[in-house]
Amino acid sequence: MKTVGLIPARINSSRLFGKALIKIEGTPMVIHTYKRALKSKKLDELYICTDSNEIYEVAKQYNCQVILTGKHKTGTDRISEACRKLKKKYDFYVDIQGDEPLINPNHIDRLVTWHSKNKYYDVVVPSMKINSRQDDPNIVKIISSNYKIIYMTRSKAPYPFLKSVDYFKHLSIISFKPNALKKFGQLKQSPIEKIESVELMRALENGFKMGTFYLNGDSFSIDTPLDLKRAKKFFLDEKNNKKKI
Repeated sequence: MKTVGLIPARINSSRLFGKALIKIEGTPMVIHTYKRALKSKKLDELYICTDSNEIYEVAKQYNCQVILTGKHKTGTDRISEACRKLKKKYDFYVDIQGDEPLINPNHIDRLVTWHSKNKYYDVVVPSMKINSRQDDPNIVKIISSNYKIIYMTRSKAPYPFLKSVDYFKHLSIISFKPNALKKFGQLKQSPIEKIESVELMRALENGFKMGTFYLNGDSFSIDTPLDLKRAKKFFLDEKNNKKKI
């Protein structure tokens, strides 16, 4: 099995402008993501995918493989274009969000292994139990049954009408079969995708078979100044050997 990792990155992020190049411990965020993803044992190749000349040049300065794309509304559309530009063919294309500089490479390995054993699914999105900030709309929740994803939402769902429930968040690593990723990029944005601003709803609304499995540990994307503050503290703690990934 051959697997490629694709990291979509853009400058014009709406909630935290220019976050891909915000420096943490002297290194741009997207480069942290790239370096951590490189530690994965299941990725055969890794690329940053961007429409920004600035990000492109920074990636080159750090000796990262990078693909320049056109402008896109979503990261998944961006990596869909990138996969068409690659000369090599792969069995799995793994979307690794550029705003997660604390990505655990073991999670990437677990994702590729799970998808290779469960090829029924076109797309696999791991999920993790949410222990705090359950009402935070920046955290996308996954609703599933027997590993099959039914819905994704920014709301706190399902509603605990009869009994309490555990909530699980959408992790920022996604595995696609080749045809699924290519088809995604050919589809228009779907109605619920536009309402929730959850791009993978486009896949669900168009009948893609989507699966999930549960991972333990810690993981968060940097969407707000508070997230950035938390990440900087983590990196400082790690530098002082208090935490390790």
